[in-house]
Amino acid sequence: MIRLVSYIYPITRKVKSDFNGILEITWYNGKKHLNAKNANYSYGSLQKILKIGLQKIDLSRCKEILLLGMGGGSVIKTLLQDFNYKNHITAIDIDPVIIDIAKEEFELTKSKNLEIICTDALQFMQQNKKQFDLIIIDLFVDTEIPTSFFSNLFWQDIIKAIGSRGNILFNASLHISDDKKLSNIITLLNNNKYQVEKMKKVNQTNTLLIAKSSY
Repeated sequence: MIRLVSYIYPITRKVKSDFNGILEITWYNGKKHLNAKNANYSYGSLQKILKIGLQKIDLSRCKEILLLGMGGGSVIKTLLQDFNYKNHITAIDIDPVIIDIAKEEFELTKSKNLEIICTDALQFMQQNKKQFDLIIIDLFVDTEIPTSFFSNLFWQDIIKAIGSRGNILFNASLHISDDKKLSNIITLLNNNKYQVEKMKKVNQTNTLLIAKSSY
């Protein structure tokens, strides 16, 4: 019934999060979305943006994927359903409310191929010893990326965690003011022998960085 009514007008349930403020779970035109105050977090424009980036990556070579910033899990659904990805995914999110929403509202469940960890992405990368073939970075709080995720220290940890043929997909920016920060990241990646593609206004909004090891 809710799905049918949503074609006439949106139906929204609000949930409070200590990390993300008021989150909205909205049925609209027969589909369920997860939104923050000013941004789509999952199953809307964000899902389309990251799918465009994933199309540029050879997922058949990716045995281990790390997702920093899980949200409602839409990129996981994209990997499983649109790309038929069958290997291991480690998903990190600091917000237990988001994780509960992903499980309860969007039926995202743990499996032998999906590990969900509730922790801070910065701390996870500082302590990480594992190697990944693809790291997807989607670490917004509403429309902002915390400054720490633009830092050289964070990106050096990312580089250490990528295998010799690894890839990075970074949902990078909504703001022109972030261009200098992105330029610094691109320089660091280039100096570490990564080929970097910068895609602006993906789905008319976000900037994506796609980095591929040239080893």
